[in-house]
Amino acid sequence: MTLKAFLSRHISRLITSPRMAAWRRARASLPRRLKGGPVTICYFHQADDPYAHLAVQAARELAARYRIRLVPHLVPPPDDGAAPERARLEEWSRRDAAALAQRHGLAFPANAAAPDQSLVAKANAALAAALDAPDFFDRAIAIGAALWAHDASALEKFPAATSGETAARMAHGAAIRKKYGHYLGATFFFEAEWYWGVDRLHYLETRLKKMRCEKTPGTSYIVPPLDIACTKKPANGAKPVLDFFLSFRSPYTAIAIQRVRRLAAHYGAELRLRFVLPMVMRGLPIPPLKRRYIPLDTKREADRCGAPFGMVVDPVGKPTERGLAVLHHAIAEGKGEAFAESFLTGVFAHGIDAGSDAGLGFIAQRAGVSAETVKRALADDSWRKVAEANRTEMFARGIWGVPSFRVNDGPVIWGQDRLWQIEDQLIAATDAR
Repeated sequence: MTLKAFLSRHISRLITSPRMAAWRRARASLPRRLKGGPVTICYFHQADDPYAHLAVQAARELAARYRIRLVPHLVPPPDDGAAPERARLEEWSRRDAAALAQRHGLAFPANAAAPDQSLVAKANAALAAALDAPDFFDRAIAIGAALWAHDASALEKFPAATSGETAARMAHGAAIRKKYGHYLGATFFFEAEWYWGVDRLHYLETRLKKMRCEKTPGTSYIVPPLDIACTKKPANGAKPVLDFFLSFRSPYTAIAIQRVRRLAAHYGAELRLRFVLPMVMRGLPIPPLKRRYIPLDTKREADRCGAPFGMVVDPVGKPTERGLAVLHHAIAEGKGEAFAESFLTGVFAHGIDAGSDAGLGFIAQRAGVSAETVKRALADDSWRKVAEANRTEMFARGIWGVPSFRVNDGPVIWGQDRLWQIEDQLIAATDAR
């Protein structure tokens, strides 16, 4: 193992350890505990972010249920480095937000179109004028509803800040967001930890419940976490196809692999591994703020769903290429699933250096892939054409990132935290009861 790999595995284990998380929380809470101040949470709102329209509805409920001080900030969209393939991201966000709203009883229009920038400017002016108002969250919900309804006359009825005041408010919010270490809207920040959208709000609520901040103890989560269940049995004998778009450098893919295999096995689906090169190896760099946030978010998601994660040796570059070469041959031998899981858990949970012959050999051996197959695979570049074909297919379906999934001819769904949607589709495809 190289010195770089050695340091990576131990630093990553330290950063993602529960003890370090507890230390970060304790250090961040110290000023409040010493001064006896209120529990203060920052909320960062982006007017034209579909997830923000959902988050602000949940934020209003959060402020009502807990003894907290919830401070809103207005922010601009993330820069291009944090939002690659912006057009695809925005289109997906609208579609995804509509599905989330329907599942959680929130409001967002189905088939929403992107609002015109003149309407976004009006919404931002109205939000900037409302930031200090005690009813900000009520106003923000109404402003968002008017924006997504493309109702200019409704937006013009709200008090509005000047363009200069609005720009200053947004710059201030962006500066605070950057200072605390994030890049997206629809986010909550509380004492060293970030919570994105309604998906991660339950983690914040768990902290508040443990701190006994509930006004009425024992209330349910505003937006409960969703995951697969595998409790219904297929009934019609169908064998659906489950496409799994994956990368060997994606931590979220690493914590999804076991659940994807479980779904395929339970519903009798044919699991097709559609591997692609990582974004950074496709010329899409990841900014520092994003690189810092993702491992911490992945760790808490991994702990929630029972997936191993934490001791990481980054496989970027040659280790990933070598891994995909072997995966391509392992798939042909019927051992692709086992090798993919062995590789991903190896580099993201067990601290294995896949760039070394010993590391890759161990990953292959425990998946039942022979040394002869590894040697043959490493001399074969045909995997590159397959990876590019998979990327082309993924982009054609409106998705640019992994992990992503597709059941039969249905839409491609992005994100390990959307596997519940994939299970819904498998239930429908198999008439599971």
